[in-house]
Amino acid sequence: MIRNIVTEEVHVLGAGLSGLAAATILARSGKNVHVHEIREDSGARFDGDFQGIENWTSEVDFFDELAEWGFDTNEFKSDAFGIIDLIHPDDVVTHPETDGVAFRVVERGTSSHTIDQGFKRMALEAGANIHYGSRRAPEDCDIVAAGPRESSAVAYGEIFETTHRNIVAFQLNDKLAPGAYSYLIIIDGIGLICTCLWRKQRNSGRYLDETIAWYEENYDLQRKPLKRVGGKGDFGLPTKYEHEGRYYVGEAGGLQDFMWGFGMRYAITSGVLSAKAILGDFDYEKEVRNRLVPLVRASAINRFLMNRVGDRGFKMVANMWMRDQKRNGDGLNFMRWLYKPGLIRRALWPMVKIGMLRRKVLPDGRIVHRMPFRKSLNRDIWEPSERARKIREEWKGVRKGGGTLSFQESES
Repeated sequence: MIRNIVTEEVHVLGAGLSGLAAATILARSGKNVHVHEIREDSGARFDGDFQGIENWTSEVDFFDELAEWGFDTNEFKSDAFGIIDLIHPDDVVTHPETDGVAFRVVERGTSSHTIDQGFKRMALEAGANIHYGSRRAPEDCDIVAAGPRESSAVAYGEIFETTHRNIVAFQLNDKLAPGAYSYLIIIDGIGLICTCLWRKQRNSGRYLDETIAWYEENYDLQRKPLKRVGGKGDFGLPTKYEHEGRYYVGEAGGLQDFMWGFGMRYAITSGVLSAKAILGDFDYEKEVRNRLVPLVRASAINRFLMNRVGDRGFKMVANMWMRDQKRNGDGLNFMRWLYKPGLIRRALWPMVKIGMLRRKVLPDGRIVHRMPFRKSLNRDIWEPSERARKIREEWKGVRKGGGTLSFQESES
């Protein structure tokens, strides 16, 4: 990019993980980096909820990659897990496990121990300039790292105090989480119960109430609600990742996991790649297509297949996972297999583009094949349980007592 070579100045749109990762690399290399963020702080889009950084899309541990790139993983709190509770649609619980690290749980938000604030500190220490509450047009930036604009899926969660031990539970259940999954994460006395909806619903909050009721019945949580959180994901594959001299990274570049929604690894990696491309190490478009796009396509194919099965299909996936673990002795192998490109997946890709994705021209002129929020199905109509009704009433009391709600049902 001639402008950057001459002026040594780089502008980044978005102070999320991908934008901050790029800013850190560039500032350490002597660039005059300016990061523009419309919100008041990094992580302000979140509200203290837990998220996972996966460790199965590469043979290399992601924290080893971060260290190689010069990031200090001690700047933020993380908890590694090698085993989870896998909850089948018929409530059977099994335990995928690995001797290594399957994933790490980090907290998002503006507290000092969150991953967002950790990456912010590293960017500032490197010499980057971060401008919060700043609006800058994408066409005036070199790296575009903005968040989602539309919804392909939403997630609703409740954060609570608990006496339960640290745990991660992952539930495949088409009733409680239409087309997707719910999960329970507990870290050091704070828990999060979350349900993900990949089909649009009316009165979406009832899914969270019913999910909380299920976990309360099956785990001794001694739950004390604190607040409710949520977020949306916009999933799509653009035809270009470098456009008119701009690099699109993270969610802005459609570099996300269609299947489970894991996005932090792709976001940080793409931010690093964009910075290295500006520094002349390689061609960003080629590097992204070689390193990340095959994983994103594999996840989109997996999502296409998941969209066409209900609990019977989810049960089959759970059983396959456990059979594979019994055969190979490592529960992580199955997850790695899900993301490996192959002849069958390549053959399915044209069908996925036609059957699940819709072509759209973006305001910046790029073309994206995005996944729209799917319509609800007849099986999504059901009456809430008595316990779920009581949980809704309890939450109303918590709200009156100061409990916060960071994501409205209408935002879906």
